[in-house]
Amino acid sequence: MQDSIFTKIINGEIPAHKIYEDDKTMAFLDIHPSVTGHTLVIPKKQVDHLWDLQDEDYQAVMATAKLVANRLRKVLLTQRVGVKVVGEDVPHVHIHLIPFNTTREFHAKQDLGAEPDHEALAILAQKLAF
Repeated sequence: MQDSIFTKIINGEIPAHKIYEDDKTMAFLDIHPSVTGHTLVIPKKQVDHLWDLQDEDYQAVMATAKLVANRLRKVLLTQRVGVKVVGEDVPHVHIHLIPFNTTREFHAKQDLGAEPDHEALAILAQKLAF
């Protein structure tokens, strides 16, 4: 299997606006956020489908998602943090954490054609980092 873009981020081949990392998982800001704070949580092992993760890795991803979601709520003063697991664009399990106050915010679309605002993402990552 060819390395996914997320595996390349884990290996340091591609930069990311990382906010959390442990031995099994990593969380970083999406470079095409649907809302401020849109974060991706990934396992360090490249597995295509969520349901194919080993139980230990699944639990680690979910624990990291919970930890990061609580951090997003606290720092961004948001009412909720929604979760989306789509699994179609990148063949590497990833969980979207989406801070929101309204249903419209949760369902906001990503502008994948927009140039990432790396300066703003870096500032936000510093505020959110553990």
